[in-house]
Amino acid sequence: MARLAAAAIAFSITVGAVAVARGSTSADVPAPADAVAVKSPAGHLSFEIWQDAARLRYQLSLDGRPVLAPSAAGILIDGVNLGDGVARGSVQRSSTNREYPTRGVHSAAHDRSNDARIEFRHAKSGTRFSMEVRVFDDGAAFRYVVPGSATRTPDEATTFRLPDGAIVWSHDLHGHYEGVHVRRALADVPAGDWAAPPVTFKLPDDAGYASITEAALTGFAGMALQADGRGEYVARLGHDHPPSYPYTLRYKPEDVQRVSIAAKITGPVTTPWRVILAGRDLNALVNADVIHNVSAPPDAALFPQGQATPWVRPGRAVWRYLDGGDNTYDGLEQFTDLAATLGFEYHVVEGIWQRWTPEQLKAFVDHATERHIGIFLWKDSRALRDPAARHAFLQQCHDLGVAGAKIDFFDHEAKEMIDLYDAILREAAELHVMLDFHGANKPTGGDRTWPNELTREGIYGFEHRNSGAWGPHDTTIPFTRLLAGPADFTPVVLGDRRKETSWAHQISSAAVFTSPLLVYGGHPRSLIDNPAVEIIKSIPAVWDETPRVVHRGTERGHSAHDHGTREVPDAGPLCGVLRARRSRQRGRRPRRARRRHAGRHVDDRPARRRRLYRPPDAGG
Repeated sequence: MARLAAAAIAFSITVGAVAVARGSTSADVPAPADAVAVKSPAGHLSFEIWQDAARLRYQLSLDGRPVLAPSAAGILIDGVNLGDGVARGSVQRSSTNREYPTRGVHSAAHDRSNDARIEFRHAKSGTRFSMEVRVFDDGAAFRYVVPGSATRTPDEATTFRLPDGAIVWSHDLHGHYEGVHVRRALADVPAGDWAAPPVTFKLPDDAGYASITEAALTGFAGMALQADGRGEYVARLGHDHPPSYPYTLRYKPEDVQRVSIAAKITGPVTTPWRVILAGRDLNALVNADVIHNVSAPPDAALFPQGQATPWVRPGRAVWRYLDGGDNTYDGLEQFTDLAATLGFEYHVVEGIWQRWTPEQLKAFVDHATERHIGIFLWKDSRALRDPAARHAFLQQCHDLGVAGAKIDFFDHEAKEMIDLYDAILREAAELHVMLDFHGANKPTGGDRTWPNELTREGIYGFEHRNSGAWGPHDTTIPFTRLLAGPADFTPVVLGDRRKETSWAHQISSAAVFTSPLLVYGGHPRSLIDNPAVEIIKSIPAVWDETPRVVHRGTERGHSAHDHGTREVPDAGPLCGVLRARRSRQRGRRPRRARRRHAGRHVDDRPARRRRLYRPPDAGG
């Protein structure tokens, strides 16, 4: 199908000056003589692992410069660090080269890596384990596998030592994964400081960028990072995390105590992948497929066509919560009608539906279905801990023809919460129910394994009333939180809640903040009445391509997407940067005709002089 040229929506970020690095970081990273080295296919990234006085160490370099300085590798089993006092065994090497469909910043993922499985034996206990390493052109990933059938308690012993002179963007765990990133020199990060992955950092001497997170989190506690005050971050599992404010607000003291105890695992222990995205510019991080590459593909029995399974349909949604509107049965039916007017696909309904009779709920869903609008129903995750209650709710959604569920209030990364996510995902898949998780942790590639997960929160979005300016935050999260995966920011509020940002900024955020369920925070009437309504209608929920988004000389980042068979109105007033943009509308076909729109400009200043926001610094 012919690709159509149109104006792209871009987004600008100024990273700011970086302090001069302390000491020399430009020299080649020396690899110990006995190190096992795994290089990326193009040869720019190199991961080395070795024993230093029988202690397991690793490092990662980009074109000979350190991304991670020598750091500790290891896993604790019942309190014993298997990486301390270890002998290396066999090394099995392989490579991967394949593509598979994905969604979000692009539609085709590239899984190309050089891989190694390194066997080890812990001398004192005799325990054997392996470290699996995969090195891609845009990052590296590793995990530990400890065979066995017994019931054991695993914990982390991995550290990540950043190079001297790095600049770090991070936020703490007070709001779980809903925090505002702060930009700091590595030397200014104090001991004990908590950081919620992804943790993005700029390498010294303009050598590039990197970000630390995890992938394939299942049957295990989630990982956060804690600084030691000397340039190193220590991996900490969920039981060590300080309980977030929302968790202590919503859960009982006995729950807080229970999740602070390390979880046991029966059988083989396989950790999630520890992921380091890395590249010469931010574009490499934005387009990296590492997190999805190391996550399991979907179960063909549940998703016969993978991401293209017919009942899994990305789309855009209206939502009555942030921006007013009549919160009654009749008022919400009007929201459904406005969703149809906009050509959107979904309507997310908060918990008020639980006050309706079964007959009212059925009539409400039928009303939406007649207008080709799918309904998402909100539900408290605490009500779904009981398997019978969980099945009853999801069965009700299936029987009524409800498209999806918005499940809220997880607020922790203990293993029991990760197990709850997995149970909901599996049963929802069996009953053909799509999902949007709120009060959630970071995404870790689970939307590849479970395509019915369209999005999750885990971000400081418009549900918060930011006490500061939105601009610095909005220009930071594409290169921090959004590196992990889709985020339900609920963008585009055109009233006072947007604060100092313009309409153009708000509308472009719908294109920049990736979310296959793109939930608009603004009242749908405000979208319809806006002069840029045709631009709003044209923005899709998924993209075929995100072209080169960063220009290294000026370090001005643009997140410009290509979106296939539909043309997009002139978006010049949104960003001042015109680009080719192509997309393929996936899921439900919009009911309006596909045509070139005139596009209504918000202002008529020269495009090259317009920019959404140019913060003095990229920090939050």
